[in-house]
This record gives sequence, C-alpha cells and structure tokens, in this order.
Amino acid sequence: MSDGYKDRIGNLIRDARTHRGLTQAQLAERLGTSQSAINRIEKGQQNLTLEMIARIGAAVDSEIVSLAAGPVHLRITGPTTLSGSIDVKTSKNAGVALLCASLLNKGRTVLRRVARIEEVNRLIEVLNSLGVQTRWLNEDNDLEIVPPRELKLDNVDEEAARRTRSVIMFLGPLLHRAENFDLPYAGGCNLGERTVEPHMTALRSFGLEVKANEGAYHASVDRKIVPGRPIVLTERGDTVTENALMAAALHPGTTIIRNASSNYMVQDLCFYLQRLGVQVDGIGTTTLTVTGVEDIDVDVDYAPSEDPIEAMSLLAAAIVTDSEITIRRVPIEFLEIELATLEEMGFRYERSEEYVASNGQTRLVDITTRHSVLHAPHDKIHPMPFPGLNIDNLPFFAVIAAVATGQTLLHDWVYENRAIYLTELSKLGGNVKLLDPHRVMVAGPTHFSGAEIVCPPALRPAVVILLAMLAAKGTSVLRGTYVIARGYEDLAERLNELGAMIEPFRDISN
Repeated sequence: MSDGYKDRIGNLIRDARTHRGLTQAQLAERLGTSQSAINRIEKGQQNLTLEMIARIGAAVDSEIVSLAAGPVHLRITGPTTLSGSIDVKTSKNAGVALLCASLLNKGRTVLRRVARIEEVNRLIEVLNSLGVQTRWLNEDNDLEIVPPRELKLDNVDEEAARRTRSVIMFLGPLLHRAENFDLPYAGGCNLGERTVEPHMTALRSFGLEVKANEGAYHASVDRKIVPGRPIVLTERGDTVTENALMAAALHPGTTIIRNASSNYMVQDLCFYLQRLGVQVDGIGTTTLTVTGVEDIDVDVDYAPSEDPIEAMSLLAAAIVTDSEITIRRVPIEFLEIELATLEEMGFRYERSEEYVASNGQTRLVDITTRHSVLHAPHDKIHPMPFPGLNIDNLPFFAVIAAVATGQTLLHDWVYENRAIYLTELSKLGGNVKLLDPHRVMVAGPTHFSGAEIVCPPALRPAVVILLAMLAAKGTSVLRGTYVIARGYEDLAERLNELGAMIEPFRDISN
C-alpha cells in the first residue's frame, strides 16, 4: 500500500469517525486495539489489510472503500529473495480447539495471541450466536471469552458453522450442556470424504447419539451411559482425540483414551484442561488418562504454543527462494522429522538453544536458513501420526522437491483428493505427475515461471502454489485466496516484510 494511498484511507477513516461522534479511544475499543494504533492509521502511518479496512468500516458504519464483493486475489512478482526475521504465530489448530473447549468453562477464559484467521472468526461467530461474549483485548490478539449461564443452542449461526469443519468439536463439550441439540453439517477444506464416524464411536461412551437430519447433526444424550472401559479410538485423529478429551473433562470419573493423538494441538488442549482443574496424565503419549470434574467455573488465562505448520511454511518459503532468513519461535519437537528429512536432502541451517513457549511446556528454537543445494531423498516421503512427519506438512515437500535434483515420491495416504492439487505446480513449470489419488512424483530441479492459477480449495496446497510463485520468474496471479486466510494471518503482508512482492486485489465490477 503506497504512502499516498494510506494518507487518503487515513483521512477517510478520520472523517467517518468524527461524523459518528467517536473519539479515537472509542473507535480503538470497538476494534480491540489501541488509541495509538488508530492515530497512526489516521495519519497514514499504518499498513492496513482489506479485512481491517472492512472492520473499521463496520465500526464507524461507513463503507470506507467501495470494493466489489468478489474474492481477494494475489498478484506475485518474482523471483524473490527473502531476508530478515519473522516470528511464528500461535497454532491455528490449537486456537480452534481451545475456542471449542472454552464452552466447558462457566468462568472467563483469556487466550493469548490467538491466530486471527477466518477459521477462528467463523467459530467466534458461532460462539456469539450461542450467547457467548467474546472480545479482542489488544493488538496482541488476546481474546476474552465469557459464556452465558444458559447457552442458546437453538440460535446457532448456521452459515458460519457450515464454513468451518471445527464446529464438530462442539459435540464433546455440548453433550454435557444439553440432552438434545442440533449442529449444522461441518464444512472447511474439500479433502474428500472425511468421515465423522470416529467422533461418534468415541462419544457414544458418554451417551451421545448423532443422526444426520436435513443438513444438521441431531444429537441426543443418554445421561445413564458413562464410560465403563477404556475408549479405543478407531483412528488416531487430532479432532477425534480432542472431542473425547472435552467429553471426559466434565465426566466426574476417570476416562482412559487409547490410540490418542499426541500432536501439538492435543497437547495444548491438555495443558488448558489442566488449568481448568481437570487431571490429564500421559500428555505426549497415545494413552491419555483423564480425571474429570462435575463443574468447571474458573477464570483462566492460557497461551497456546506456536504453529509448526506455519513454521514449515516459512521454511519452505526460504528453501524454494534460496533465501537466508531467521524464523523465530519454532516449536522444534513437532518439526524434528521434517528437519531430519530436509537435512538428508542437503538443507543447511543453524538453530538456537531451546527455550520454552508461553504455555510453559512446548520447546522452541530460532532457525536461520542457509544457502543449500538440494537433492531428492533416498526414500519416499510420507506422513505418520506424531511423532512422525505431520500430514499437514507433507504438501510443502512437493514445492521443496521441485527445486531439488532428482525424483521424489510423496505418498499422502490420509486424504483421497489432496495430492491432485499439487499437480497445479505444473502450470508454473513444475514436473509433477499424479500416480494415483494418493501419490505424486516430483522431478527437479525446476525453474518456475509465472502463471495465473485458481487457488486450490485445500489450505496447504494453496500455500504451496503461493510459495512456488515467490520463486517464479515474472508475474503470477493466485485467484480466490479465502482458503489461505482460513489458516494464516496476514501471510502475504508478512512475506512482503521479508522482501516478497505480493499485492492483494479484487476484480472491479462495473
């Protein structure tokens, strides 16, 4: 955003604010930010995203900038060399789990440095529709959550609920709050038939039965049914484990969950439950023992740890552009297999001594990437449940393999349809062959060249295309980038701070 443009926007915001009779402090309170930030905005000294301009417009009841209602696209000029340092933001997946888990608590929850992404926004809209009060406290994205004494379960925001898959994690906490309730069908990424049956299997032990009924899950609870033996999850899924944990938290007995995920977001949820007074043993293992309580009414403050998938995204950005940058606050214990695989491929980097995240548990390091000459790994790359290579990090190896010499086989055995989106790299000059719905062969090295591509509907492949465009010669356009905003906060703006040239725009309609 040019300085002249920022000046004009700032003047428009100041005029709209004064027309509404608001002080800078009052506008700041409405936006959950500081008066000094409003002052900088009005003086044209602050970069603004389209989302922030829209929020300010809503706060002052004025359309600050007339924009077509169409999707946001990105125009990328490359090839890019990145430099500088960047902090990893807190975990998207922990954030959404903790928002759902806040329903367990009748008291006030403050979550620190929440990822301010579209997935979180949709869940907040659903919570608000149930009567939960939420408030952004400051520019650090600290979020206050205060539930009502009685949830308005018949008032759920269906449109918001259908735009997030995470709403399925309301089942665990809500089964203790009502004997009958409806949840709209979950949405989110288009990754094939991701069944909800594992959730049902886990929660039946607490008396929950769910029937699909005209676009909604109709849930009924038989209070006489309680876990009589260990719950064995039929898949070691993250959200399935989280649902079982939340159901167990308000069951005043001991629940054993076997084949549990020990992934990063599950660990953050466990640490939060401990702050609520729930006893959780076995954190970081596949057997969790939960001693729940009948009622939770405490004021709690919790800071989720950093996002290993965002950290991997930034590593991939550095590798494909052959850039030397420092990535701070990397949750190293959830990236060790990925880094070991990259080292085998010839990746060079330095890392700091370990230090502890704000949750008091997760180990962090700072990583500085170095110029590297990469070659294909000796074996295929495939994900496994933690502590294996994270399923969400697998797509980044497609764009990394494209700049490495040799052939790399990627096996995405979890999702039926995600691998197919990686073939979009071919439009930028990549050599990517789809062998079947789960496997792709990537040959390199690649000299990417600019192209116009419609954003894939799956989050991680969408970011993979964006990263390849950073390395591509010429101008690229990535169309319809809402899916990226679902999982990343201000990604384009933050990459620009490292030297990228990414310009958001919308099609102008007559």
